[in-house]
Amino acid sequence: MAKPMHPTPNLDQLETGPWPSFVTGLKRLAKDKDYVVDVLGHLERSYQTRKGYWKGGTVGVRGYGGGVIPRFTEIKDEAGQPVFKDAAEFHTLRIMPPPGMHYDTATLRQLCDIWDKYGSGLIALHGQSGDIMMQGCTTENVQKAWDEINEMGFDLGGAGPAVRTSMSCVGAARCEQSCYDEAKAHKAVINSFLDDIHRPALPYKFKFKFSGCGNDCMNAIQRSDMAVIGTWRDNIRTDDDLGRKWFAKHGMNELINDVVSRCPTKALQIKDAGAVRKDAHISAVALDGKQCLEIDNKDCVRCMHCINVMTGALAPGKDKGASILVGGKSHLKIGGLLGTLVVPFIKLDTEEDREKLVELAQSIIDFFAENALEHERTGEMIERIGLVNFLEGIGLDVDPHMINTPRTNPYVRTDGWDEEVAKIEAKKKAAA
Repeated sequence: MAKPMHPTPNLDQLETGPWPSFVTGLKRLAKDKDYVVDVLGHLERSYQTRKGYWKGGTVGVRGYGGGVIPRFTEIKDEAGQPVFKDAAEFHTLRIMPPPGMHYDTATLRQLCDIWDKYGSGLIALHGQSGDIMMQGCTTENVQKAWDEINEMGFDLGGAGPAVRTSMSCVGAARCEQSCYDEAKAHKAVINSFLDDIHRPALPYKFKFKFSGCGNDCMNAIQRSDMAVIGTWRDNIRTDDDLGRKWFAKHGMNELINDVVSRCPTKALQIKDAGAVRKDAHISAVALDGKQCLEIDNKDCVRCMHCINVMTGALAPGKDKGASILVGGKSHLKIGGLLGTLVVPFIKLDTEEDREKLVELAQSIIDFFAENALEHERTGEMIERIGLVNFLEGIGLDVDPHMINTPRTNPYVRTDGWDEEVAKIEAKKKAAA
């Protein structure tokens, strides 16, 4: 039996709402752990005073420069001794999960057993960066816990000014919308940057995230310095039989209100079957014997909405790959930024394709390390130095797809750009 509980009137209120509370879980752990009894007492003090009482320090494991988040209590008595002595230290181990966050139950049980043995028993699956957060451990037990976790085959995640743990969606393993093998791409990139994860040496943190389609289940576009988003470059695939079944069940009102009117680029139209255009970029799916849903693929921005609503009747194209965006982050000194498109399309089917992805990532990280200011994320750096300078620095050509706000200026045409460039180059040669 653990020691008696501290009074926790403020924490108790968190158990009265309609949703499950972490307080209930902590109280369950506290029945057998003096450590968690004092954690609850410590947290109650913070709720009473509306102040945090954890400070950092230096705690690590052999061979690593990061991955352990140290926390020491600041609640001391007049003699300078911790008031909650059993919870005077509350360190966290960040453990890298497998790509796609795939586990079997035996692995999860083993992780729980190790943390129940050496730590508080409190685990977050998963933290903001995707890590398995083993929360609450004393300095004495950090190395012991890590040794057993490492023997399972796991590695520490990133912490500090380093490449951080990456995240990838379940993707090709289970999702029919997946446009590339997210797990293989994730593995190729992370295995190449392990040293940058374990030994912090960057101006600030750098995050990769991998989403298999435009649904972006990893929130990569707004939460990662380099986002790899699945896409396709041919026409949306259609299935007339499934289109008819969908239309028979949902009807015209739902088609108009939930599909056609919600297309951000007005690429969808309802037409008589005989009036569908014959252009190569047009797709059409049958709705009944007379009407079709026409899709103008040159206007499609791969937002996935129509495919999500009419799954099966509509599907991603066959020529699949990924778009790469750089510089996303929701909270920055200059405000929130979505990632900037730097590679409109890249194939990721083969090892050679993934090596090109790793080479691009290395160029971006090297440029970031050399040009970013301390405590400046990639997006802030790009805003400060300009996108053109960034693209030149990493060796990418400017592309019309990189325009900041597409479809807002009707006066810019790009169909003659190649000819103009050729003329300029010819003049340069003549002058030389």
